[in-house]
Amino acid sequence: MISGLSARKKKAASVGLDITSESIAATEVQDGGSVGRTGIVPLQPGVVKEGDLVNREALSEALKDLFARHKLDKTVRVGVANQRVVVRTLQLPLIEDEAELESAVRFRAQEAIPMPLEQAVLDHQVVAKRDDAEGNRVMDVLAVAARRDMVVGLLEAVRGAGLQPVGIDLSAFGMIRALKDGSVPSSSQMGDAPLPTSLYCHLGDVTNLAVARGRSCLFTRVSTAGMESICERLVATRGLSAEHADQWLHYVGLERPVADIDGEEATVHEARAALEEGVGSIVDEMRRSLDYYGAQEDAVPVDGVVACGPGTTIPGLTAHLQRSLGQRFEVAHPQALAHLDDATAARLTVSFGLGMGE
Repeated sequence: MISGLSARKKKAASVGLDITSESIAATEVQDGGSVGRTGIVPLQPGVVKEGDLVNREALSEALKDLFARHKLDKTVRVGVANQRVVVRTLQLPLIEDEAELESAVRFRAQEAIPMPLEQAVLDHQVVAKRDDAEGNRVMDVLAVAARRDMVVGLLEAVRGAGLQPVGIDLSAFGMIRALKDGSVPSSSQMGDAPLPTSLYCHLGDVTNLAVARGRSCLFTRVSTAGMESICERLVATRGLSAEHADQWLHYVGLERPVADIDGEEATVHEARAALEEGVGSIVDEMRRSLDYYGAQEDAVPVDGVVACGPGTTIPGLTAHLQRSLGQRFEVAHPQALAHLDDATAARLTVSFGLGMGE
């Protein structure tokens, strides 16, 4: 949870908000993890760009419409996923005192995080406590810094809709939280064996990547290579609306030979080209993330990819990723959303994880 924005008392229900360039997804999560009301409303082009808020007033109006239409609880937890958030793993001597740890994280973050900390909101999460190669007790700490103006702007838009934000969280944390289930064992169940490590991948307007060991996030980054850039190519080359372009991408997909697909030949070929180029960029980003994580000290090998998000509903897309990466792939939805169709569950996955809170 990004520092200073977490409520001390948890209400019986809170709504996770996942805001992307195309739409807002909201999932009401009851105490205990069950799903209440849900809702999705489209956003006008240009309100959000590559995960970053551009038009506060338009977002507030869309939120008002969403909450009025679906009668959602007004206590909200908002996700962020853009390149104005920086995440780094710091290795520190074991520190038990929280105030001392906060000071140590801030001191180390000045060197590790490429943004002025006076312009940032800084938070941290202890990932692991262990012995280093020399037998000293150390801790791995995930430090998160977000541009303060970005956080303030998002909060203003949410409050402008009459909502009560009780937390701002990384969308990557919400993704991991939503998809962890009984197949992810606890430390007590594993004993001395290392916890399984997976690359989580949310294929949305941007591609949100996170390496997690068990339930702990070790590394995360947001890439602008995603469905927004793929759709924009088709919009630019064929003069389509964003909604129409998205429909073409889902129709053409990556499974069938282009010659077997009915429709305007030029649009079919361009949709396939946009998908192939875009997926190639996503594969490159996934490889970079795996290489970065693998270069870290004591990195446990990644044993597979867990994919989610709207991009997983495009025929053949995840199979293409799997072939290119040579990794075991699993497309996952939270069990709590099993009563919904695949497209809706894919869109609500992150908002569900955000609504769960810490």
